[in-house]
Amino acid sequence: MITTEFLSQLDRFNLVVRKRVTSSYTGERRSVMHGRGITVKDHRIYAPGDDFRAIDWRIFARTDDLYIRRYEEDKSLTTHIIVDHSASMNFGKSITKFDYASMLGVGTAYLAMKENEKFQFSTFSENLETFKSRRGMGHLATMVDHLNNIKLTGVSRFKDAMSRYKKMIGSRALVVIISDFLFDIEEIEEGLIMLGKQDMKIIQVLDPVERQLAFDGDFRLKDSETKSILRAYVNPRFRINYKQKLEDHISKIAKICDELGLDFHIITTDKPIFDTFYDILK
Repeated sequence: MITTEFLSQLDRFNLVVRKRVTSSYTGERRSVMHGRGITVKDHRIYAPGDDFRAIDWRIFARTDDLYIRRYEEDKSLTTHIIVDHSASMNFGKSITKFDYASMLGVGTAYLAMKENEKFQFSTFSENLETFKSRRGMGHLATMVDHLNNIKLTGVSRFKDAMSRYKKMIGSRALVVIISDFLFDIEEIEEGLIMLGKQDMKIIQVLDPVERQLAFDGDFRLKDSETKSILRAYVNPRFRINYKQKLEDHISKIAKICDELGLDFHIITTDKPIFDTFYDILK
């Protein structure tokens, strides 16, 4: 649930972000949630720690020297925020994965709004629900109302949702996708590829219980999306096998994002929300 208290905290957070984050970007555009521009401004010699994706390989082919491209930042960039509202997101004791994802989505939209930029928000499960990109507090209020009242049902059909969504992205944009990504790895890869060469932040939100499985005993585990029941006796050996499979899944997502040049973050809902924002904005 997005509260007025959270929105007032965002206003204070925005002031801090301007001081801590925006100073790391060059160019006229100050948005804290933007990616690289598309117009090359100049080049400089590659230094350890630079993003290797910015290396100009044509210069390397001619000179055997590594140079990176520096871009003029776009003055206008639409931020696209896509939040998973499938049944599996309705998990968590003090805060659900969906509540946490919603706060991240609203915070992202708020930061874009403070830069007078357009943002478009969407939710997906078995179907994709999209709201036209706009600026201003009214659009943010619509987003908050939608997220606070949506029903968390259905199975994530990520590939289908991204197939539809790609038609809504015009010029180069920033796309922020927030989900637990607890579905088929091939579907994740194919869905991300469909969005093309956009600047993307992929945020996987999990509950600490899902990540650690820190309990023991005989349980009947119910799949919130398929409703299937699994009888399981959780002991140290079971926990090790479970955690290995989950970490393998997370590693595969990270590898896909790395190969596609996307910014990937894995977050658990026990982490303070504004600490998460700082990590994402770095």
